[in-house]
Amino acid sequence: MNVNLELILVIGTLITGIVVLLNKLVFAEKRRKRIMNETYDAKYIEGNSSKAQCEYKEPWYVDYSRSFFPVLLIVLILRSFIAEPFRIPSGSMMPTLLHGDFILVNKFTYGLRLPVLHNKVWANNLPERGDVVVFRYPKNPSLDYIKRVIGLPGDRLEYRDKTIYVNGETMKQVDLGSYIGKGRDSVMSGSNKRQESLNSVDHEMLINDRRLSIDSSWTVPDDHYFVMGDNRDNSNDSRVWGMVPDQNLVGRAFMIWMNWDIAEGQFDFRRIGKKIE
Repeated sequence: MNVNLELILVIGTLITGIVVLLNKLVFAEKRRKRIMNETYDAKYIEGNSSKAQCEYKEPWYVDYSRSFFPVLLIVLILRSFIAEPFRIPSGSMMPTLLHGDFILVNKFTYGLRLPVLHNKVWANNLPERGDVVVFRYPKNPSLDYIKRVIGLPGDRLEYRDKTIYVNGETMKQVDLGSYIGKGRDSVMSGSNKRQESLNSVDHEMLINDRRLSIDSSWTVPDDHYFVMGDNRDNSNDSRVWGMVPDQNLVGRAFMIWMNWDIAEGQFDFRRIGKKIE
């Protein structure tokens, strides 16, 4: 079951905010006067107003709302408009991202979007070829995927013999030898590691020479992007299900802040702070 944390944060922030606001503007003073009138006679209150104040207590839901509202609001703003943490559950982006990587995604890079509704309210940069992006899976928007942008709107793409051609230009590759993985990543050991140049972006990728190449060609529509995993022969990406609409973009992955492979119970402190390229 997928938990919509964003929706929970929005609802929690609204409820606690409304409780705090209504209490401050409407109910607090009425409740204070009622309690004072029920507890003291008018003469006693005039001479001991400080004691009356001490006897007064807010309802439990007001206390909780006042405590949680600023926390929920700050988390909602940070998560929706600045940066959001994600965990890498699969090996489709190896060797760039490994099992157990916890990453930070810049939510500001591609413009500001309203939480839950995801409508863009402020435009910023557009994705560039080579960016590693998180997006809502077009076939099931409740799932977040992470891939690398290969094709931009209007591009003519061809994938042949495990090589990408963009508008007729070959995206060059350099052989880096065999890949050696650890833990769950060891299943890809023996794959061919290469460095691919996507115009100005150089990145590492894996090729399994024993698997057939998914050869085809595509033209990227307006406001859409063609994405692929760096683990080319073990990635469910645009070659299979099509393009990513601009409205599905979540943000650009820029840093690994922790690596903890929960299944293996292993930490890799060397990956902390590693820049995602």
